[in-house]
Amino acid sequence: MTTDPEIQDIVETFELLGDWDQRYEYLVELGEQLPPMDPALKVDANRVMECMSTVHVMPEPLNGGPRLRFQGDCDTAIIKGVVALLVQVFSGKTPAEIEATDVDDLFTGLQLEEHLSPNRHVGVYAIVNKMKGQAKQRG
Repeated sequence: MTTDPEIQDIVETFELLGDWDQRYEYLVELGEQLPPMDPALKVDANRVMECMSTVHVMPEPLNGGPRLRFQGDCDTAIIKGVVALLVQVFSGKTPAEIEATDVDDLFTGLQLEEHLSPNRHVGVYAIVNKMKGQAKQRG
């Protein structure tokens, strides 16, 4: 099990939901709650090109310090929910902490691999890699 408290909390919440239909619905709701991303930030530099969906993510310094806060958006409901989870997991961390975060525990706990198509699975990891790469550039 993960030592990251954010991931552990998310996985425990999803375990309470029972079946995949409830988890899917919850992911969609999380995506709907994601704060809107400024359209001016939806540029190619912030786009996850490997994703079938149109996904944008971008970090910014949190309170001027070394910790980052991510923004994100997606044009499909389920992946927007995944983006919302990743924004939650990575925001508030330093670039080094983001790099050290193992999202495999998150995706295993959510059972994403069993319920997303192989192409979407590749896209989800592309989002993670984009976010980690952006954080590294800031670090």
